[in-house]
Amino acid sequence: MPDRPLQSMTGFARSHGGDARVAWTWELRSVNARGLDQRFRLPGGWESLEPQARAQAAEKLARGSLQANLTLKAQQAPVKLQVNRELLDQIVALTRELETEVPAAPARLDGLLALRGVMETVEEDEDESVQERRAAALLSAFGEALDELAAMRRGEGERLAQTVAGHLDRLEALEAAARNCAAAQPEAIRARLRALVGELLAVEPALPEERLAQEAALLVGKADVREELDRLAAHLAAIRELMAAGGAVGRRLDFLCQELNREANTLCSKSADVELTRIGLDLKGAIEQLREQIQNLE
Repeated sequence: MPDRPLQSMTGFARSHGGDARVAWTWELRSVNARGLDQRFRLPGGWESLEPQARAQAAEKLARGSLQANLTLKAQQAPVKLQVNRELLDQIVALTRELETEVPAAPARLDGLLALRGVMETVEEDEDESVQERRAAALLSAFGEALDELAAMRRGEGERLAQTVAGHLDRLEALEAAARNCAAAQPEAIRARLRALVGELLAVEPALPEERLAQEAALLVGKADVREELDRLAAHLAAIRELMAAGGAVGRRLDFLCQELNREANTLCSKSADVELTRIGLDLKGAIEQLREQIQNLE
């Protein structure tokens, strides 16, 4: 088993939380990227969370474009009652002033407090420790979303690994078919060489032996595709090893796909046989399909 499973670079996760005053939601999305690109959208006043959140993400993700959005929604805050002293003083002063002019029973406290505006509700002030606890809770919720995102990426990575294995099977079958093709066999190469040398001598009977040897060597090099097939087999084996090792191997796998394509191109350019050319073209198509899947791996 690999120390670190293969991961896709695509995924989505969400986490929720809240306290007495604020409810929050984290949404994380990741897509393909050459490296690890992190972008945060945080409400005003909470920018200080970003460095710690970035550090958390870097521990879990090696590649991908990560978009992290934090949404805050105010809830009913704790309140307390207080007396509007200024208004109450004005009412009491007016009551005393009018007592000599209008006969009335003395003002009662419960009546005064029932007057509009005398009693007020105000939000309780938060101390610094409450805000610190909220920041810690927000980072914890981000970590939960990050774990969910990584789990989704691992699940997608497992599916990609199975798909890649199928493409590798196809490529290995095509490589074997090319190796078994009559045009790639030593005897076929020798026969082709004899025919070409005969054509050269027919055109130029007095061709110097040294020049003939040079032309023959060039012809052999152009006709022999065994080196390309050997390199194809080596690259396919290297891809299987990297897949088995796990971890962030996507960039190395992409490089090997480029090398596979290079060998397939050379195979097609050297081929003078219809069947070998067909196999070479099939190889190119299968390599492109493999690369499309590998480019999704971290």
